[in-house]
Amino acid sequence: MEKILLVISGGIAAYKSLELIRLFRKTGKQVKCVATKSAMTFITSASVEYLSGSALRTSLEDREQEMKMGHIELARWPDLVLVAPATANIISSVANGLAADLAQTLLMATTKQIVFAPSMNVRMWENKLFQKNIDTLTSNGYEFLGPTEGEMACGEFGMGRMMEPQQIFQSLVTKK
Repeated sequence: MEKILLVISGGIAAYKSLELIRLFRKTGKQVKCVATKSAMTFITSASVEYLSGSALRTSLEDREQEMKMGHIELARWPDLVLVAPATANIISSVANGLAADLAQTLLMATTKQIVFAPSMNVRMWENKLFQKNIDTLTSNGYEFLGPTEGEMACGEFGMGRMMEPQQIFQSLVTKK
């Protein structure tokens, strides 16, 4: 696993994606990043681009990229696709075959292994409809790292907290 496509979805844990980029790059991995519109309320393109060494992609409306089918190039490029943080929205979108933005589109187009690092409120994580989406994805070969139990940004405590970047990194680099 030398090439990682990191999909950053919108949630308070998006700041942890910056540490993931740093950890991957420190060990010589190539990292390209895609962020959802909502992720951009938590992180900046400058931070992602500086740490990753490549341009951040955020939209299917990038004419220059899409003239050459940039989302397909992105979908083919990596050895692994990591979605971190993986919100209930992006997980449910993939489980239901949606492709409404760049992140969802490339997750539908890739044939590479996709790993989700969930991050959401405990009530969202425990929702029965959401758990059916998790079951759908795991039964189709998608992988999940976490979530863990802990205090959430909303002040609640429970399952739904994104694993720490070092734990995610270790899980992926020791994976065969």
